[in-house]
Parts: sequence; structure tokens; C-alpha cells
Amino acid sequence: MTHAADFRLLVPAIVGWAGAFVLVALPAQALAAAVISLGVVAALALGWVLLRRAGRGRRVRAALPTLTLCAALCACIAAGIAAAGPSREPVLLDGATGAHLTASLTITGTPSKASHAGFAGTPVEGIRMAATLDRLESGRGSEQSAAPVLVFIDGLESTEAPPIGSSVTVRGTFRATEPGSQTAWLLFADGHPVITQQPGWQLAWAAHLRAGFVTAAEGLPGDGGHLVPGLAIGDESLVTESLDTAMKNSGLSHLTAVSGANCAIVIAGVLLLGGFVRLRRTARLCLAGAVLAGFVVLVTPQPSVIRAAAMAAIVLVSVGASRSARGLPVLCLAVSLLILSDPWLSRSYGFALSALATAGLLLLTRPLTRVFARFLPAWAALGLAVPVAAQLACEPVLILLQPSVAPYSVVANVLAAPAAPIATVVGLVACLLGALSPPLGALGAWLCWLPAAWIAAVARFFSDAPGARIPWLPGVAGAGLVLLLVSVCLWCALGTSAPRARRLMALSVVVAVVGIYGGILVGGSFALRLSIPDRWQIAACDIGQGDAVLIRSQNRVALVDTGPDPALLTACLDRLGVDRLDLLVLTHYDLDHIGGVDAVEAITDLALVGPVASAADAATLSRLVEAGVDVRQVAEGDQGTLGALSFDVLWPPEKTSLRGNAASVTMRFDGEIDALFLGDLGEEDQNSLMAASRLDDVDVVKVAHHGSGDQSPLLYQRIGAAVGLVSVGIDNGYGHPNDRALGILSDSGTRALRTDQLGLILLELQNDGVHLWSERQAPAMVGAGG
Repeated sequence: MTHAADFRLLVPAIVGWAGAFVLVALPAQALAAAVISLGVVAALALGWVLLRRAGRGRRVRAALPTLTLCAALCACIAAGIAAAGPSREPVLLDGATGAHLTASLTITGTPSKASHAGFAGTPVEGIRMAATLDRLESGRGSEQSAAPVLVFIDGLESTEAPPIGSSVTVRGTFRATEPGSQTAWLLFADGHPVITQQPGWQLAWAAHLRAGFVTAAEGLPGDGGHLVPGLAIGDESLVTESLDTAMKNSGLSHLTAVSGANCAIVIAGVLLLGGFVRLRRTARLCLAGAVLAGFVVLVTPQPSVIRAAAMAAIVLVSVGASRSARGLPVLCLAVSLLILSDPWLSRSYGFALSALATAGLLLLTRPLTRVFARFLPAWAALGLAVPVAAQLACEPVLILLQPSVAPYSVVANVLAAPAAPIATVVGLVACLLGALSPPLGALGAWLCWLPAAWIAAVARFFSDAPGARIPWLPGVAGAGLVLLLVSVCLWCALGTSAPRARRLMALSVVVAVVGIYGGILVGGSFALRLSIPDRWQIAACDIGQGDAVLIRSQNRVALVDTGPDPALLTACLDRLGVDRLDLLVLTHYDLDHIGGVDAVEAITDLALVGPVASAADAATLSRLVEAGVDVRQVAEGDQGTLGALSFDVLWPPEKTSLRGNAASVTMRFDGEIDALFLGDLGEEDQNSLMAASRLDDVDVVKVAHHGSGDQSPLLYQRIGAAVGLVSVGIDNGYGHPNDRALGILSDSGTRALRTDQLGLILLELQNDGVHLWSERQAPAMVGAGG
């Protein structure tokens, strides 16, 4: 028998979520909001009593309980925000941004790799971990706190990180986050934290199991091995940057972390096992609750996990009380309780996607299955309806995260769906067996590898397919447009009235989307290409905080670095009409220089690289080799040609022990236009470069390290460039370009051209000097010819 959905708790859940979303960004007004909400509760209650006594307003009286519940929920949420405010804003941190303080913390999250902006304005590689600030000490005294912080630790591997539940002491600098953020402060550690107390047994067992399973998975080959811990226990520490991008582009990123499906599988398994051994219902429910709590501890309380766990707990309690538990009310009650306990969850994308996906499955799966069953077998109709329902519900929020549409996501989910529960169950069992017998755990990890490898292969295939990401209108406007289109499509597909109107509307939607959007996309692409001068010689792509500069001569093209994001680099290459690279130069291996390499590995002939410093660096080069790129490590003295240009490698020295920024491949191109590319060399290495190489005038210099202050005035004076390209992101947080760097360029007679101000920059050397074209400034001549 089919039951109609119960929407009675939907309005309070939405109102409570919206109220929390607004108030967490306005904590100073939270107390006033709580008082006003309590007044509304009292007024509504009084109105209900008066109407009941008068025997009037039956419809109004029916709506008053829901409105009263909404106001009461908002009052409780506002009161919670007001009460938590002082603990999130320690007095000692008032005006202390940049100051060094000593903090006592409790670690609450698993580590992940991070590259961030330190206060010195230089990128820092290390890990980041969620924690709770317990105590703060400075020259002004000490203070207790309960503020959630995100800790950045330089030079620490994930395997060396303090376990969840441990207490640590660390000295570092604090930076406030945006109002309403779940994390109140960012803490940049000066050194490694000191563990003052190991986690209790309640958490230690889980840390041991996670570490053992990740160790077993590290020996598994390829992408499948990288996915195994994420599919089983939500640990994404082995997922590479390129695999993460492929999972996102194919719409499978939800599989790299534990979801509600994992909780459902665990609970169902425990209940079935309890029934098999003939436990009484109460015992089965208690056992399921205990296992659920242990599972949450094992996989850590991620937003999707706590949402699923809260729903499972409500269902278990309802079954124990012999009450029915229907899906939508359970979801609404779980969301309301969780936001009531932590109002900052209202701004969590992970929590929103988890709740919306569940709502989509509950409300849309059955009607979509009936629609698809008209032309598909019942099993295929259900298999297609599940990913379509979840995708339609989540799409507006996904647009806010990334303004593009993944057209293959439904197909990719259909193909990956059968493997996901197998990998989850086998991986979880392997994780548990590993505590009893490491060889059995390793065997289980291998069994989990096969479905994980299939999921990774599906992700790679669809991520590399043409049009894997279609650009969309960004921001709230883009999300609103998607919501409108989804609503119209659902009405056309699921409506029962006005069949002719629905068919006409469906046809209109198809014509509008394909015709108007396709016309804008294709026409806009042609318009962008036509607006660009066709004789450019150097192009600095606007790819945010990173380097990606093209050099062209006689239809031969070189790219120096790839920026941080494959999508941004692809957009730049498409705009310039570049579909083949004769030469790729990777100056060094920081993410802002190699993060976009996936965009060009299939179109590159030759890659010149510097010395590797880690296994991750070697893995990047291995991917290029596997893609058919001729990869050569270069050093001072190496030479070559690009069309009519010749190039010389000036740095690093041969057989050098330098690594990272100090070993940046530095090249000079000579001929039609003279250009010097400095990578991220600092002042000391720039002076060493001058001592080792004969440097004279050039037309263009790619300013080192995005215009940081670590520059050599002598070098810029010697080369006397007319133009200095500064590839830098808007509001990048590093302070780039630094005032000192801009002063050095000015003193050297070099005009700084910044991608954050000009966008895409194109340069051409003519008889009267270097000519500039940029997307945000009229064409101009910017310097005398060299």
C-alpha cells in the first residue's frame, strides 16, 4: 500500500534551518532574535486559546501549532547561538591576529593534506586538522574556550598527525574566519604539536583500526587502492588530486566519503544478524544502536554520517516504542535536532547535500520509477530513478559549489552503484579483521580493491569524456535557474493534469535549454576567440593564484606551468584556440604550478621538469609518461628551440641538492621576443642565478613567486624588462604582489601587469615596443622594444 508523504514537520525544519543560516552570521543579534521568537510563541499560543474558546477560525487554529513549533525552534536556535558566542570568540584573540599564542587543543578530525597562506605570505605545505580550542595563553593571561579551529601544521605527514581525541599543545598564529563559518578560527602552527594526553580507549580503538586499514590499502595498486579507505571508512588521505577531480567531474565524489548508505548497510546487517541468532527485538535494537555509535566513532562524525546516524537512531527508538517511522518526518526531525544542537551545520555544504539527497530519494524515487517503467524493465527503472532523484535534489547546491553541470553524472552513478555497497561491506569487514589478524585485513583490502578500481575507472572515463563539465551561471542566480528548470521538468514528468500543457512545457524547456544556452555557449566561445588578437606571442592565463603562461612562435606553443585547476586552464586554452602543446615546462611541483596538469597531459608532446622532491612529485611525472608525454629532467645548460625562438635553461645547477622553489626551472626564450621565466625563485637564488648565468636585457619577465617580497633588486635592474607579468589571484590571502616587489619593478623601469587586475594578458612585440591586450583594459603599448 502506498502512503502519502507526511509533510507536517517539513515547514519547521525549513524555517529552523533558514533561521540558523541567518543568525550564525549575526551572533550579536541572536539574543534579541530569541526574545522576539519567544514573544511570537506566546502570542501564537494565546491566539490558539482565544480562537478555540470562541469556536472560530478552525483553519487558522489548525495552522497555529506548526507556526508555534517554528517560532519555538527559532527561539531555541537563537538562544544556542547567543550562548555559544563567547566561547567561540575568546577575549585574548580580540585584535590578536598575527600574534603568537600558545593553545591547548583537542583533536576532533582526521588529517588531510593542505597548502595554505602563512602570515609571511609564502605557501605552506603540510596537513590540516579540525580541533577544539580548550585553553589559550598569551602575555595577557590565559582563557578557557570551546571554539572550533582548523589547525595547519607545516611539514607533518598524515601518518604522523595526532589521533582524534588526543590533547595537544601548540604555539602559533590565529586568523578569524568568515562570519557564520563552522570553524571559528584558523591556527597556523609554528612547529609540530606536542601531545599532552592520548585519546581514551573510547576513541583509541578507532584510530588504531583506521591507521591499520590505511596502511593495508597503501600497498594496493592504482586508483582502486586510493579509493578503498574512502569507500569503507571515509578516509580520503590516499585520494590523489587528479582522482579527486575525476570523481567530482563524473558526479561520484559522494562515494569517496562515508554516506548515509553506509550507515543503513551497517544497521541492516546487525538487525539481520540479530534475527538470525534469534535475539529479542529489544536486544537487537540495543545492539544496533551500540554498533551505530561505534561506526560513527570509526568513520568520524562527518556531516553526512551524523545526519544518517540521527535518522537511524530515531527509527530505532520508534521501532522500540512500536511506532511507525516514515522517511520524510524522520529526516525533518533529524535535521531539526542536529541544527538545534549545532546551528553552524546550517552552513555546511556536506550536510545540505546529504539532507537534500535523502529528501530527493524519499520524495522522487517512486514517481520517477513509475515514469521510467513505461519504457524500461522494473529493475532498470528503479536503478535509474535513484541517481536521478538524488541528482535533481542536489543540483542547486552543487551549482553554488561549482558553477558547472556534469552531464554524465547519472550514467556514471548507474554504472558505479552496484560496486559501492560491495566495496563498503567488504572494506568495513576487512578493517575490523585487520585488528585481529593483519594478513586477513590485507586480504580483505584486496577484495575491496576490485569494486573500488571499477568505480575509479568509471570516474576517469567520464571525467575525460568530451563535455564532462558544462559551464553554468554562477552563484545564487545559477542555483535559482537550476531550481526553476528542475521544478518545471518534474511537473512535466510527474504531473497528472493538463497533459497537453505539460507536453508543450516540456518541449519549450528543451528548446530553451538547448537553443538559448547552447547558442550562448557556442556563440560566446566564438565571440571570445574573435575578440582576441591573433598575433599574440605571450599569454598569461587568468587562473587565480598560480602560474600558467604560454609562449607562441610560428604556430609552435609552449606552456610554462599549469596553474592550480585543470578547469581554469582548459578554459584559457579553449579561449586562445590552443589544442596542442609542443612544450610543457613544470618549473617545480607546488600545486599552484602543477595542479592543472591533467588538462594538458593528453595534448603535450614534450615536458621539461626539474628535480623531484617527493613520491607525489614522481607520481605527477609518471602520469605524464603514462599519457605518452616525453618527460625530460633539465638543468643549467640545456637548450632547445620553439619555432623561431631558442631557449636556454639557466637554473637549477646540474646535480643540485636544491628542491622546491629554490630549484625552479628558470628559462630564457630569445628571438622574436625575449622573455625570462623565474618560476618561484627567491632573492638568494636569483642572486646565485646572476652569478652563474650571463643575463642581459629582456622584453618580458615572469615575476618570481607571484610578486612576493622575496626578490633581488639587482636582477631586475640587470635585465631591465619592459614588462613584468605577475600571475596572481584576486584577494589571494598571501599579500601578493608585495609592495617591495612592486617597488623593485618600478625602480627597474618595468611595468607590472597583473592577472588579478587585467584578467587574461596577451603580449606582442612590434617595432615600437611591447603591445598589450587584456580582457579588462583597452589595448596599449606598454614598453619600448628590447
